[in-house]
Amino acid sequence: MNKFVTFLAAGFFCFILWVIYLANTGQPNVLFQLVKMIPYGDKVGHLLLFGTLTLLANLALGFRVLSVNRLPLYWGTALVTVFVAIEELSQHFIPSRTLDMLDFIADIIGILLFTGLSKLLANHLRGSATDNRAH
Repeated sequence: MNKFVTFLAAGFFCFILWVIYLANTGQPNVLFQLVKMIPYGDKVGHLLLFGTLTLLANLALGFRVLSVNRLPLYWGTALVTVFVAIEELSQHFIPSRTLDMLDFIADIIGILLFTGLSKLLANHLRGSATDNRAH
């Protein structure tokens, strides 16, 4: 399963890179048109895209944890957060983009929500593995 999840996470990351490329170059896309039709679609899109990437990254990395000031933090969460910060802040230097702090806030909310989901999933998978060994 881990190879499949790793492939899925990498594929989803490539999809996000493609969307960023389209936005950076100002190319029209049916996805952008769809998002504009949905109230707060842009913010919901940010939340779901980067939240999903966080969950997939945490799963692909086996829910590995690093310690930041003795606080546990999933590696996937850390990597996605750094990527999001760089991507959002880089928009300041791209003429076709607008730096929007509400987009960044939506990204962070998605990362936090899906990190919580990662924690629940990790606990569930660990519990299932323990239950299977007991039988």
